Amino acid sequence: LLGESQARRPAWEHRARCGSSSVSHQQRYGGCARAPGWHDGPSYAVGVKHPKPARPTKPSQPPNPTDSKKRAQPPKPTDSEKRAQLAALTGEIVECRRCPRLVAWREEVACKKRAAFANENYWGRPVPGFGDPDASVVVVGLAPAAHGGNRTGRVFTGDRSGDWLFASMWRAGFANQPESLSCSDGLQLKDAYIAAAVRCAPPANAPTPEERDRCLPFLRRELELLDELRVVVVLGEFAYRVIANELGVRPRPKFGHGVVTSSPGGLWIVCSYHPSQQNTFTGKLTEPMLDAVLVRARELAQL
Repeated sequence: LLGESQARRPAWEHRARCGSSSVSHQQRYGGCARAPGWHDGPSYAVGVKHPKPARPTKPSQPPNPTDSKKRAQPPKPTDSEKRAQLAALTGEIVECRRCPRLVAWREEVACKKRAAFANENYWGRPVPGFGDPDASVVVVGLAPAAHGGNRTGRVFTGDRSGDWLFASMWRAGFANQPESLSCSDGLQLKDAYIAAAVRCAPPANAPTPEERDRCLPFLRRELELLDELRVVVVLGEFAYRVIANELGVRPRPKFGHGVVTSSPGGLWIVCSYHPSQQNTFTGKLTEPMLDAVLVRARELAQL
């Protein structure tokens, strides 16, 4: 039928469409006549399926030697190197005076002692982290207590919150004893490390956002040095927000006791109410609740 309709068309129409009346059969049924060399690919007949020509592939590029360098991870420090780096970081922390308000408050508290500790020498400086350099679990709190860590020089030591925390860590197998009274009490941690988001005791336990951010590099470096770390236990919403932001958790689940989430880097975050007297006296946090959080942390750390 196509041939008949084409045959009935006048010659001038063929010339107008194809430029010449003397076109080949293939040109007539495949399209208008082309100038020689215009198209190097195969020509197709109408009504016949043909495979599509393969797209040209890009020539393979030689491997870039810098790519492997970018992906290469630095070697892990030896145990002695790690301990030396943590000791150096401790030296930086205890000498910090970046926040005038916190410096003034911690030193004022160290001078105006609580009556129960009137004969003791207060630490009155920033409080570094404490624990096992090979820890798989790190516990992060808000800040040292004015008459606890700010007095003894060790985080969660010498106050009611520390009594609850270390007793629970002892029951969970992270500590060699249930009490934490002073830096010379013989306390040792196994597979665990304790730190705070802010290293100085703040007035009313409320550091400002600026004070929090000035202290953040210390916590960041501790997390980097703890190269066996798998789980972060956060005590309270303040510590949770700091850790979630630092580890890039987006979106951040709502804080709650027992909430578990993970970071893009693979670290687990386990939430707990803070063992403050406000929470423990009112029953908001009980010993079994805190124990359950630390047991869950052990499970996630595969200890």
